[in-house]
Parts: sequence; structure tokens; C-alpha cells
Amino acid sequence: MKALIVDDDFYSRNMIHEILRPYASCNIAVNGEEAIFAFREAMERGEPYSLVCLDLMMPEVDGQDALKEIRAIEKEFDVHPNDETKVIVTTMLDDEQETHDAFFLGGASSYLVKPIDENKLIGEVKSLGLID
Repeated sequence: MKALIVDDDFYSRNMIHEILRPYASCNIAVNGEEAIFAFREAMERGEPYSLVCLDLMMPEVDGQDALKEIRAIEKEFDVHPNDETKVIVTTMLDDEQETHDAFFLGGASSYLVKPIDENKLIGEVKSLGLID
């Protein structure tokens, strides 16, 4: 599995990386702009990400806009909806509007509230069919 971890907070990025690294080859982006660049590069190389862990609240390009762009890139590359990258949005806020927007407008697969719990993250990745 190949994963992209996107978060502007060092602690959060590091925590997710430590949890996922036994299961995935992980790349890190510190904001939405870097995430979009990394996602496009991976698609162009024919090595798409299986999973993106995406913080919603970031400076410059936030997670909502990055998610919309990620889905647009997949459309450019004719990715079938069943084959889309699984996106777990992460947020400090248990905000119903943010969650609603991420799922129904952005196409998120799942979401977790920070701080990220190892068992919950691994459970979500398993439920998305990315690991056994």
C-alpha cells in the first residue's frame, strides 16, 4: 500500500506515519498544495496512492480544496469511482458541517477526529479494504 499523509502539524504527521509505516510506503505533505502536487506526480508515474490521510484545517490550501482537486485529478486520469484513492480526513474539530462537506461534496471515504488513535486508524484502513 502507498499512502500520502497530509497535515500541517508535525506531531500529527509523525503519529500517523508511525502507525501506518508497518503497512504502507508513506509520503508526507505539509499542506494541501504539496498534497495536490504529490498526488498528481504519483498519478503521472502510474503509481497512485491507495490511501490519503488528509487534515481538513490547513493554511494556504485547506483539506476540503485539496480533496476536491484530488478527485478532479482522478477524473482527468479516468479513474473509475470504484478505484478511487481512499481518503481518510482528519480534523481537530468534531464539526458536522466539515464532515458533511468532506463526504458529500469532496468524496472522502472516512474521517477521524484528532488525536488519532492507532486502533481506530488501523480499523478504518482495514474497513476500507487496504490491509487484512
